[in-house]
Amino acid sequence: MADATAHGTGAEGPGTEGSGASPAPEGLSRRGLLGLFGAGAAGAVVGAAGGAGVAMAATGALGGAEASAAAYDFHGVHQAGITTPAQDRLHFAAFDVSDTLDRTGLVELLTDWTDAAARLTQGLEVEDGGAVGGSDVAPPADTGEALGLPAAGLTITFGFGPTLFTDAAGVDRFGLAARRPPALEALPRFQGDALKPEWTGGDLCVQACADDPQVAVHAIRNLSRIAFGRASLRWSQLGFGRTSSTSTAQSTPRNLFGFKDGTANVKAEEREALAEHVWVDDGDEPAWLAGGSYLVARKIRMVIESWDRVQLGEQERLVGRTKGEGAPLSGGTESTAPDFEAEGATGAPLIPTDAHVRLAHASANGGVRMLRRGYNFVDGNDELGRLDAGLFFLSFQRSPEQFVTVQRSLAADALNEYLKHVGSAIFAVPGGIRPGEHVGQALFT
Repeated sequence: MADATAHGTGAEGPGTEGSGASPAPEGLSRRGLLGLFGAGAAGAVVGAAGGAGVAMAATGALGGAEASAAAYDFHGVHQAGITTPAQDRLHFAAFDVSDTLDRTGLVELLTDWTDAAARLTQGLEVEDGGAVGGSDVAPPADTGEALGLPAAGLTITFGFGPTLFTDAAGVDRFGLAARRPPALEALPRFQGDALKPEWTGGDLCVQACADDPQVAVHAIRNLSRIAFGRASLRWSQLGFGRTSSTSTAQSTPRNLFGFKDGTANVKAEEREALAEHVWVDDGDEPAWLAGGSYLVARKIRMVIESWDRVQLGEQERLVGRTKGEGAPLSGGTESTAPDFEAEGATGAPLIPTDAHVRLAHASANGGVRMLRRGYNFVDGNDELGRLDAGLFFLSFQRSPEQFVTVQRSLAADALNEYLKHVGSAIFAVPGGIRPGEHVGQALFT
């Protein structure tokens, strides 16, 4: 959870991630239309909280049929799915590489994934022949559930976890230990963490974002199938209703607490901010990661039932913004900068000292900013009948220390009473892929 410059309840170039979006041959599909009104293949029970996600799917940077038909280049200077206008649906997956795989096998897996991803993002099947064009006595090359669907703005983003370089036992399985980024380490334990191993870590990650849930699920399903015998799914997460905007053309969405989220997120149009806060520079270490970024994933469960009993005024004091407009409690509109010096009639700060907005703000964290691409999730209910719901937080930053700085600042956040961090992972995201290359090729050369 965070505000404008961090992660959570109020926080936050197209040309550099490829050549941008181009329309696919088909418009808004029946499946895409149905996807606007529920979690679709995700199977999530969205309920009334999903209203913001429904609106975003229809009124994001690309609207309605255009959003469903958009196709983003897989190749480019940076991987797509970072500054790309945030889509409405997510399927995120972390994988463990088989102990039987060697370095050559790992490169072959990444090459196969790259080839498939380049096709899938254009609305194609994983290979020619696909679901129905092959032999009747062999399994189809594509699972087929996306037949007839457009690309739906699909982006596929790959990352490498710390254990790819040295596993939990300290073994250098692939001869990559010497090339591990010094900053790529498991995140430290933060106050209030209640992490579950089944939602934590991973050798590799794949982030699939799209405006049709079935398209995103199809991507992860087929990449998992391609990896069979070489890498296995460790954990995955479905998300809906983006909780941040990555383009100035997008309106601000709401999270499951009902507050606008991502008001001051780093945007694709802020080229200088991206260079300073998001992209690994040519002069940073290691050189093979130049043009890439670091991805932090956190599964944050919201204590929905308790929050829903909190008075409106108290909710606003906890967040530091109004629930309707999203304006800081110091006054103005959503886009007005918070005034942390402003005081009320009693001399108390208008924005409380333990409000989320104050603690997550760049001014409280040495100017740190991150680019967020989080999503709401509802994974049914627990054994006590409570909603298993919250925020699947995703942020991209030039250094993991940016996230660590903000998260430590949030130790005093009054919102912590209603949040539980249950999953965590960090990955190095290589730079963009040129045609003919595989993802992370510079790491192996």
